[in-house]
Amino acid sequence: MMKFKTALILATVLAAAPQLAHAQEGDAAAGEKVFKKCQACHTASEEKNKGGPYLKGVVDLQAASVGSFKYSDALKAKAPEIGTWDEAKIVEYLADPKAYIGGTSKMAFKLKEEQDRKNVAAYLATMK
Repeated sequence: MMKFKTALILATVLAAAPQLAHAQEGDAAAGEKVFKKCQACHTASEEKNKGGPYLKGVVDLQAASVGSFKYSDALKAKAPEIGTWDEAKIVEYLADPKAYIGGTSKMAFKLKEEQDRKNVAAYLATMK
């Protein structure tokens, strides 16, 4: 009986593992849906600024480097410390842009749910 219970517990854990792993990382398809909230100010599919800079190719792009966009002074000052954007930095930034850069941000929008932030970051990573 004990072996059966152990096997049942092990099977349950193994069955749940893919879902647990998924919760740790972003889902680009889900992120595309969440990104619709961002589309009033940003585009990820073309190099065209709106109220905010375009985000096509933002992963691996130097912070505050879209030459045709006028970034806040705080973001320009923080850009050398940020370096290039990666998914982890995007997730952190989207939680509270003003707090992340330590000053005034043109982006007042926050994504409260961590999984939404991870999903958006995963989506942006696909937009090269």
